[in-house]
Amino acid sequence: MDMGIRGRKAIVCASNRGLGRACAEALAQEGVDLVVNGLDADRLDKTAEAISSAWGVSVTPVAADVSSPEGQAALLEACPHPDILVNNNGGPPLKDFRELSREDILKGVVQNMVTPIELIQKVVGHMTDQKFGRIVNITSASVKMPIVGLDLSSGARAALTAFMAGPARTIASHNVTVNGLLPGMFDTDRLKGSTSRMAELQGLSEQEAAEKRMAGVPAGRFGNPEEFGRTCAFMCSVHAGYLTGQNILLDGGLFNSSI
Repeated sequence: MDMGIRGRKAIVCASNRGLGRACAEALAQEGVDLVVNGLDADRLDKTAEAISSAWGVSVTPVAADVSSPEGQAALLEACPHPDILVNNNGGPPLKDFRELSREDILKGVVQNMVTPIELIQKVVGHMTDQKFGRIVNITSASVKMPIVGLDLSSGARAALTAFMAGPARTIASHNVTVNGLLPGMFDTDRLKGSTSRMAELQGLSEQEAAEKRMAGVPAGRFGNPEEFGRTCAFMCSVHAGYLTGQNILLDGGLFNSSI
């Protein structure tokens, strides 16, 4: 299927690795020029070069903290008028909620709620003027099914989801969509790290811990980042103009619900 977005421009936040990179790769396959982002400049340069070489699109690396005003300014300097914005950011580490300080909570809210809202505020005017825009907020399955120890991440991402539910409807008539993409357990470095930690706490090998986690997923496996990226590309396509204010759960059936 031709997604109809060849020649469009996208900012993909936190796209150095994992699910962010998978989204950047999928958009590049559709002929979208990219601004990619991460904190590790060397890794980011290699990511940009690899994507550009593979798909023949323009890829501009911006090494910056997307949560900082300076980082956001650098992204928008590289691409002042994106047609597509994929919001993604790291979240607070696993921690008992009783141990969270006020500073911890505020930092987590800035990372996973305030930052994406600020970026949307900065790009949505051009999108509505040109009558095309696609905004995808990568949050987490924990918005629907909380994960103990990731309460701050879950709460901030749920707040973003609730906040954008109203604005998404106000700009829909301009062919600008805002949707959430909620990953479950995908085979990424982040998942490997949490599985390793689980193995340590439970006295298991890393393989045993991984198998235990997979056993709880109806699909019987972890997700492939590539399939996540392809879903994101569809949500950014011309074919998804009637999809807005929705939160698409990709978790292999882990969240047990009829709606």
